[in-house]
Amino acid sequence: MIRLSSMTDIQRLYARHGGLNYGEGVTQMEHALQSAALAEAHGCVPTLVAASLLHDIGHLFEKEDEVAGFAIDHRHERTGADALAGLFVEAVWRPVALHVAAKRYLCFKEEKYSATLSHASQRSLKLQGGPFSAAEAEAFESQAYWRDAIALRRFDDMGKREEVSHRSFEDFTPLLRGLLIDAARA
Repeated sequence: MIRLSSMTDIQRLYARHGGLNYGEGVTQMEHALQSAALAEAHGCVPTLVAASLLHDIGHLFEKEDEVAGFAIDHRHERTGADALAGLFVEAVWRPVALHVAAKRYLCFKEEKYSATLSHASQRSLKLQGGPFSAAEAEAFESQAYWRDAIALRRFDDMGKREEVSHRSFEDFTPLLRGLLIDAARA
């Protein structure tokens, strides 16, 4: 299990790997910034803005060719949530852990949702288990932060535009620091 011990670790990780191709015409960093900016523009609480920024951090632990290759499911949502759990309050890392399940849930719950997914998200959906069954959807709804995960998923889907967000990771650093469990890790 990968653990991050400070904000500095997160900043270094994004500085080192944020330029990786996301497989959607944007970099990992730009996707993160677009997702967070969308959450912010929709008036979301700070924890959901932070989750939107950090939701794909698990991809930054993978090799570049595996990020867009879609050969296997690395469970980036679990890797990311586990890495963030020691640093941030649960309302940040739990939606990160559930954002792939949210995609599967929405594919089950909303008839036209899967058609709105990008080509890369449609391919990864197959590796992630496809749409939920009714029982899986019911179990998903019983989890804490499932509604935040749905909102995060929608920002994730929208945060893949080729135009630049004109935001920087540093724009969100004060927000992230305010959500740390231990201020000494800032």
